Amino acid sequence: MQKDSKIYVAGHRGLVGSAIVRNLKEKGYANIVYKTHKELDLLDQVAVAEFFKKEKPEFVFLAAAKVGGIVANNTYRADFIYENLQIQNNVIHQSYLNGVKKLMFLGSTCIYPKNCPQPMKEEYLLTSELEYTNEPYAIAKIAGIKMCESYNLQYGTNFISVMPTNLYGENDNFDLETSHVLPALIRKTHLGKCLEEDNWEAIKKDLNKNPIEGIDGNSNKENILIILEKYGIKKFQIENSKFKTSIEIWGSGTPRREFLWSEDMADACVFLMQNRDFKDTYDPNNKEIRNTHINIGTGIDISIKELAQKIKETIGFRGEFYFNTNKPDGTMVKLTDPSKLHKLGWKHKVELEEGITKIYEWYLK
Repeated sequence: MQKDSKIYVAGHRGLVGSAIVRNLKEKGYANIVYKTHKELDLLDQVAVAEFFKKEKPEFVFLAAAKVGGIVANNTYRADFIYENLQIQNNVIHQSYLNGVKKLMFLGSTCIYPKNCPQPMKEEYLLTSELEYTNEPYAIAKIAGIKMCESYNLQYGTNFISVMPTNLYGENDNFDLETSHVLPALIRKTHLGKCLEEDNWEAIKKDLNKNPIEGIDGNSNKENILIILEKYGIKKFQIENSKFKTSIEIWGSGTPRREFLWSEDMADACVFLMQNRDFKDTYDPNNKEIRNTHINIGTGIDISIKELAQKIKETIGFRGEFYFNTNKPDGTMVKLTDPSKLHKLGWKHKVELEEGITKIYEWYLK
C-alpha cells in the first residue's frame, strides 16, 4: 500500500473499523474511503456494485459485520447468519470484479470448535462441532475465509483473512442487551459504583448517552432502578440503614477468555496489509491449501471472575458480584495461538490492565 493508495474501510464506525482508520491515518494514509450505513447498505447487492464501480478502491478492509454477545447471537440467529453472509458476499465479489489489489477479511475466533484444543491453532478449523450459541455467526465467518481462499485459488486474487480474539477499545458497544463481556462489565460496574454512591447525576448522564430499552436519564428514579435491576445492577438494604450494591454476571465466572486492545488489532491488520500476501499464509508444499487465515491475539487468557475483579479495582466499585450459574457459560476456554502472526513479524503491545484503564477513561468522556 502506498500513502496515496485508495483504501476502502467497510464498517469504519465500529470498534474494529474505527481503529483501522485511526491507524491508517497515523501512518500517513490520506486517501481513505468510507460510507455510513445510511449512505451505503452493504446488504444491498446493487448498491455495493455501484459503489465499487464508482470508487474503484485499490485496497479493502472488510470490517463490517453484525456482531454481539451470547444473548444476541443466540436470540437473533437468522439475522446473524443472513446479514454477515450477505455483507461478505457483496464486498468480496465486487472486490474481485473491480480488480482490488488486496482485501483483508476480518472474522472472529468463534470459528473454532466448541471443544477445540487449547491454545487454538489455525489448523483446528472445522475439526469438530461449533459452540451452539454463536453457530450461525461462526458459520458465516468460516464461509468468508473459504470465499477468500477460493477466489485466490480460482481467480488469483490477493484476499487474506484474519481472526482477532475478543476485542475491546474505543467505539465499543456498551448496549447491555447486545454487548460483549468486557464492555458490558465496564458499564455495569460503572453504574453499580454510581448507584452505591447515590450519584444520580452520573447515572442519568450514562443513560442519556446509552438508553436501556428506552429508559434514559429523563425517566423517573423508580423506572431507572427497575431497568438497572433487570440487567443485574441493584442496591438493597442489608441491616438497619446499611445498603449493599450487587452486580449479576452470567455464568460461573470460571470460563477463560483472551482480550486484545483494538488499537493493537488495527496495527496488526495494517502491518499485514503492508507486508504480507496470501502466498505467505500457507505452506506451498501442501497439495491442499487450507487454514490460510491468521489468528490475531495475545496468547494470554484470564477467567471472567478475574476480569471482573480487575475492572472492579480500576473503577473503584466496592459492592459484590453475583455469578448466576443458571445462565450459560459458553465455551469454557478460548485462547488463540498467535505463533503464525509472530512468525509473520507482529506482536501485541498493550496488556490487559493498561487496556481496561484506557477504555474506562474513554467511556467516561
